[in-house]
Amino acid sequence: MAKGSPHKKSGKSSSSADLVLSVFFKKPYISFNYKQISKAVGINDKAVRELIRQQLEILLKNKSLIEDKRGKYKLNPEKHPSFFPSKNYITGTVDMKQTGKAYIITDEPGPDILIAPYNTNRALNGDKVKVLLLPGRHGKKPEGQVVEIVKRVKEQFVGTLQVTRYYSFLIPDNQSIPVDIYIPNDKIKGAQNGDKVVVKIVDWPENSKNPFGEVLSVLGKPGDNNVEMQSIIAEFGFPLHFPQNVERDAENIDIKIKQEEINKRRDFRETFTITIDPEDAKDFDDAVSLCKLTNGNWEVGVHIADVSHYVKENSIIDQEAYERGTSIYLADRVVPMLPEVLSNNVCSLRPKEDKLCFSAVFEMTDKAEIVGEWVGKTIINSNHRFNYEEVQSTIVNEQGLYAEEILTLNRLASLLREERFKSGSFDFDTEEVRFKYDEKGKPIEVYIKQQKESNKLIEDFMLLANRRVAELIGKTQNNKPPKTFVYRIHDKPMPEKLETFSKFVAKLGYKINNKSTKTLADSYNTLLTSIKGKGEENMISNLAIRTMAKAIYSTENIGHYGLSFRFYTHFTSPIRRYPDLMVHRLLERYLANKPSVDKKEYEEKCKHSSDMEKLATDAERASIKYKQAEYMADKVGQIFDGHITGVSKWGIYVEIIENKCEGMVSIRDMEDDAYFIDEDNYTVIGRYSNKKYRLGDKVKIKVKKILLARKQIDFVFVG
Repeated sequence: MAKGSPHKKSGKSSSSADLVLSVFFKKPYISFNYKQISKAVGINDKAVRELIRQQLEILLKNKSLIEDKRGKYKLNPEKHPSFFPSKNYITGTVDMKQTGKAYIITDEPGPDILIAPYNTNRALNGDKVKVLLLPGRHGKKPEGQVVEIVKRVKEQFVGTLQVTRYYSFLIPDNQSIPVDIYIPNDKIKGAQNGDKVVVKIVDWPENSKNPFGEVLSVLGKPGDNNVEMQSIIAEFGFPLHFPQNVERDAENIDIKIKQEEINKRRDFRETFTITIDPEDAKDFDDAVSLCKLTNGNWEVGVHIADVSHYVKENSIIDQEAYERGTSIYLADRVVPMLPEVLSNNVCSLRPKEDKLCFSAVFEMTDKAEIVGEWVGKTIINSNHRFNYEEVQSTIVNEQGLYAEEILTLNRLASLLREERFKSGSFDFDTEEVRFKYDEKGKPIEVYIKQQKESNKLIEDFMLLANRRVAELIGKTQNNKPPKTFVYRIHDKPMPEKLETFSKFVAKLGYKINNKSTKTLADSYNTLLTSIKGKGEENMISNLAIRTMAKAIYSTENIGHYGLSFRFYTHFTSPIRRYPDLMVHRLLERYLANKPSVDKKEYEEKCKHSSDMEKLATDAERASIKYKQAEYMADKVGQIFDGHITGVSKWGIYVEIIENKCEGMVSIRDMEDDAYFIDEDNYTVIGRYSNKKYRLGDKVKIKVKKILLARKQIDFVFVG
């Protein structure tokens, strides 16, 4: 009997089991069907082969074997660990493709692991899994087999319901979910055929290719604007509504500001104070004040809504805010972190109203040199609510309401900005796509939100407050250990990524100098300025950002590389970001000389906040892609000028110049030649004509079709 066999030779069944298993023991990584097993043990008789097939089913049932795909079996690593050394196991995250195959993004440095469709073991996109590494073929991507789902990342899915006489099934919106979900007709909650619904997986039997689920909520008919936006919210795991108890508790919060509370705070109600926000903003969580001191210096106050005064730690409202992690800014709406009574009313720094704040106040010279600072609780009364356009007009024309104060604030902010760039800060000024809508929510215009001086005025004062608050807690004297705090950190770029990016831009005529942080920042900023308005702008900007590490929240301070700050946090937006709320509470605690909090607990909170931030960003991008496709839906057949923004083996990505909508020209639709991709030079080349399509090239395209459900725009070349 082969080593590692769990069976004893007692009877016919046991002997046949040993015989079958002996084949698998010789080749533990290989899958076999019953015919192959029969051949391997020298059995040709049909009746005996049927017994082999039955034995395979028994071994599958007792988990000695696993089913790779229908009718093919493989040794179960969990049942026979001696054949699978521990060094051959890794953990990672599933990146599922539409075809059913997947790649495992490993926790440790190294290449992604390819998983064949029959080796995914019911894992889905985003799941945390344990993988058995399989013997690889020379020169090929390493392959593996999922042996355990460590953590199922989600159990709720959004899609279109197909109703039949006997059962229903969900076709998921997410193309990376390669299976339909079966639903008994008594579990569809009255949904009709073709409805958009939210479904929860309740069971996934080992012998079933498809999971079973039930409908949680019916969203409505596809194509309706509200339904589609709710679909995106639900798809990324965010709740569609606040629970009733959360709304009730928010409504019952005592909003009256007592004199006792005012006496504890520094009073700025008589100091010139304004808010500057987007025109359609409803939650104002930051304000700036300005006062000329008798010594000729300026006192600039950065006043932040004191959310922690109203939202107590571990309350029902706080728990809900923590789970959400952040507000979500979709293309046409905001999904707030806090109930609207708090975000838009109680906490919002509305003009002509007394409001409680947590403030960072700076004394600075006329050259924006900081000579004094104070952090603490305040009360303010904003003089006026400005939008960015109004402030920009004042800056350009040097006249308007409170022009003198605004121009002074802008001058001081400009000096802070100049100093920041001298110190090595990167200037990532990314484009933001915005839409104008008709009364039904359909986009009728696409435009780019420009970052102007008015935006940067606020940004630079917020950066200052975030940095100095982080320094206040993080900098210690006499080698004392720093107290646990929430930092916003940004690591250095990985050398290999930076090298790849440098080679890429070099082929387009641009240089990157990475001898030091300062030279790298300078060359990045020069590059981003040089590509303004060019075809390659979007592609290079996105690649430049991707080259950088992703900023996250952590209790371990490593500084913020992109800003060139040794200490940095998020203090300025507690209405829409949960980490800011944590920072406010910790700051209040430490200003009162209370002991440090548990680091492990706060690191977990930081990780959760970072994860939710990423999800929110993905949801926002999905909403923009949908709105772009919706905007182009009535333009099928129309011709536009565009720039090539990317190339892949599937096709060529083109961005329309006039509206910034991006789509793809499929290689299959390029019928004038046989085209192939030159990956090193980001070029698609005609095999016979030598016709070339390069990154940044200006082209003419025609809109071929719009697939709204996939948020996809298809083009064909013209001429």
